[in-house]
This record gives sequence, C-alpha cells and structure tokens, in this order.
Amino acid sequence: MWIADNWKDYEVLDTSSGEKLERWGDYLLVRPDPQVIWNTEKKNPGWRKKNGHYHRSSKGGGEWEFFHLPNEWSIHYGSLTFNLKPFSFKHTGLFPEQATNWDWFGKLIREADRPIKVLNLFAYTGGATLAAAAAGASVTHVDASKGMVTWAKENAVSSGLGDAPIRWLVDDCVKFVEREIRRGNHYDAIIMDPPSYGRGPKGEIWKIEESIFPFIELTTQILSDNPLFFLVNSYTTGLQPAVLSYMIHTALVPKFGGSVKADEIGLPVKENGLVLPCGASGRWTK
Repeated sequence: MWIADNWKDYEVLDTSSGEKLERWGDYLLVRPDPQVIWNTEKKNPGWRKKNGHYHRSSKGGGEWEFFHLPNEWSIHYGSLTFNLKPFSFKHTGLFPEQATNWDWFGKLIREADRPIKVLNLFAYTGGATLAAAAAGASVTHVDASKGMVTWAKENAVSSGLGDAPIRWLVDDCVKFVEREIRRGNHYDAIIMDPPSYGRGPKGEIWKIEESIFPFIELTTQILSDNPLFFLVNSYTTGLQPAVLSYMIHTALVPKFGGSVKADEIGLPVKENGLVLPCGASGRWTK
C-alpha cells in the first residue's frame, strides 16, 4: 500500500462505527467512511470535541452539524496551501491520501531534467495540479465544474503559484481530449481522477465502468513520444488495483514500453498505528 504519511496539518486520529475522526489543521471533523466496518471503543477525546460532524442519511446524502467551525480555513502540505470548506456530501475540498501520489510524481518531474507538460483531468480543486506545478511542470487543469476550477485557482494563489504556467479549463474531459487529438497537442504526463458517475457541462453522462478504459486508450493519443508518467486514481469499489494495472498495461505498454504498478492508497491512523484504505492508484512510468 502507498501511504500518505508526510502530513503535518492533517491526520486520521481514530476510526470506528462507520466513521473517521480527522484533524484538519486546528479543527476536528467526523465524517462517514464506508471502509470503516469495525466497531471499536472511541477512546480519542476528539470524538467529543469535534468541530463538525457529517451525518449520513438513510435515504441517501446527509447534512453537516457544526460546532465552532469557520466557513473556510487553510492547511499546508510542504509549500502548498489548500483552502478548505465543508460542502455537499461530506467533502472538504481535498483528498489528503493523494499526497502519496504528489510525492511520487513530484520527484519524477524534478529529476526529469527537461520541461514537462502535465495534463490533469477531472482535476477537482487542484491538489495534483499544484504539486506538479510546484515541482516545475507546466500544467493543463481540466474539470467540468466551474466552481471547482475557481477553487483550484484560489489554492494556487494561496500556494504562491498564481503566476505558475497553469492553464485552467472548465470543460468535459472526454471532449477536451478529443479536441486535443485533432489539434495535435501532446503531453509528457497525464493524471486522471475520474468519478464513479458524473455529468459534463452540457449533461454528458460518465459511468466509470463503461467509460474508463476507452478513455485511457483515447488519452494515449496525446502522450508525447517520450512520456514521463501516467496516473489513474479510483475510488470506485469495483476498480481494484489489479484492474487498474491491467487497463493501464494494456493501453500503454504496447505503445510506450515501461512498467505499471498499482496498489491501494491509504492514511495512517494515529490511535492504533493501522492504515485506513482510501481507494487505489495505478502508475505507469518509462
């Protein structure tokens, strides 16, 4: 498992009864987590001192309950700053477990000894975009949500990357890649974090089980002749690491050689020293 264990401003303090207790900077949040299927004694005092609690509804969705939590606050990861705020469906605007991937590809970019163009698809609030830009890459950031792209831009400014070579685009990722193929544009690295289900700006439907492999194949057409890396993240239960490995290997290795590794990603839990699984990632490198 690849573990995001370099955080200072974030930690999972404890897990029990379908929920996780997290410290986000100075604030404690309790959020549901489908992986937490065990019931253990809640010894950590943070359970009683929480600043926010997302209650899942039996009918789907849920709602936040707040206890002295500001509307917005920030945390840091190295030189990066992320502006957080609790919003729909338990999210805060950041997936801390992805830091293990930021560290991985950041090192590749810094050691490449050449200019690197990165395409970040389904780019959300820009964690991977900022990590790549901070490592020296020029980045194209694509997400279908205007609000998420605006949020990502704010994170870039807060991180001192307001003038970094980042192109911000509100677009349907599939249609954008198809246009890039026609334009003849190429990238040295591609990052994608596709949703299980989603809609594009004009109502385009995305179902990951049907769409992900054709899309991976499509994106290989805009890789440069000497690509540096390819990263696919998945939070969909059916897409286990072996499935990610198989798809990426099938789409990339015949064309570019290289090798593929895939594994779960996770976060250490302070209370017991165990690791909470948080999805999976597949990585290709030359």
